[in-house]
Amino acid sequence: MDEEKNTPILSAKAPFVTTPAQPLSHLCLDVGDMQVRLATTPEEIEAAQRLRYHVFYEEMKAKADPGTRRMKRDADLLDGFCDHLLVCDMRAPSLERSVVGTYRLVTRAAAERHGRFYTASEYHIEKLLKHPGEILELGRSCVHQDFRNGRTMNLLWRGLATYVFLAEIELMFGCASLHGTDVDALRLPLSYLHHYHLAEESLRTRALEERYVPMNIVPKEDIDITEALNALPPLLKGYLRVGCTVGDGAVIDHPFNTIDVCIIQKTNLITDKYLRHYQQNYQKSCGELPLV
Repeated sequence: MDEEKNTPILSAKAPFVTTPAQPLSHLCLDVGDMQVRLATTPEEIEAAQRLRYHVFYEEMKAKADPGTRRMKRDADLLDGFCDHLLVCDMRAPSLERSVVGTYRLVTRAAAERHGRFYTASEYHIEKLLKHPGEILELGRSCVHQDFRNGRTMNLLWRGLATYVFLAEIELMFGCASLHGTDVDALRLPLSYLHHYHLAEESLRTRALEERYVPMNIVPKEDIDITEALNALPPLLKGYLRVGCTVGDGAVIDHPFNTIDVCIIQKTNLITDKYLRHYQQNYQKSCGELPLV
C-alpha cells in the first residue's frame, strides 16, 4: 500500500536515513520472540529492502532491472525519506534474516522532501493532498512466506496502528496490489471493490488517464460476494474490514506483475474498540498513552 516503483537506487545506500522523531522513536512492541519497531539504521533499511526483493521479485516474479538484480534489493529514492516499519524474529542469527515483515510509511513531510508521494505516479491524489490533517501513504508491505500467518500480520497492524496514534494520522492511502495483470481474470474482485467500496466523492482518487483501467466490469447484481472476497489478497481484505474504500479505476503494473487499486482509509472510521485495544497495548509496552 512509493515515487516511481520501478526506479531503483543504483548506489549501495539510500540517499540518507531519517531517524524517527520523538515520540515515533519509541515505537517498539515485543510479543514473545517477535518485535515490531521502526528501522533506525541503513543496515535495517537494507534488510527490509532485501525482504522486499525476495517477496516481490523471487517469489512473485516481478521483472527486475539489472541494478536491482545486482543488488538483490528492492530499493528506490523514496526509501531514504520515509519510515520503515519492521517485524523482526528475535531468534534469527543475523539482522538480514531477522526482518520477516515490513511496511513503508510516508508522511506528508517526507513526500514533500522527496518531491511527491508514490501514489501520484498512478493516481490523481489532489483531493487527498487537500485534506487539512496529517496523511500517511502505505506501501511496500510484505511478509516472508515462512512467517505469513495471522501472528505476523497482527504485529504489522499493531505497529501501524501505534504509528497512526503517535503521528496523529487522520487519513491513510496507498496502492494495494492484486497479483497478475490479466484484467479479465480479476474482473470479479475489481468489480466488487468498485460496486461495494468506492470512496466518497470528496476523497475519490482517479487513475491517471493513460493508465486508467475500468473496474466496473461485472454488474453489481451478478457479483458473488463470497467468491469476490476469496479472490482478494489477505492484506486488501484486512483493509476492507477496517472501513477502507478505493479510488476510481485500477492500474496495471507490468514490471511488478500486479494490478493496483488505490486504497483510502479515514482513521476515525476505525471502531472505538479497535482504538482502545491498541492504546492499551501501547500503554503496556511504553508506560504512556500515544498522542491522540
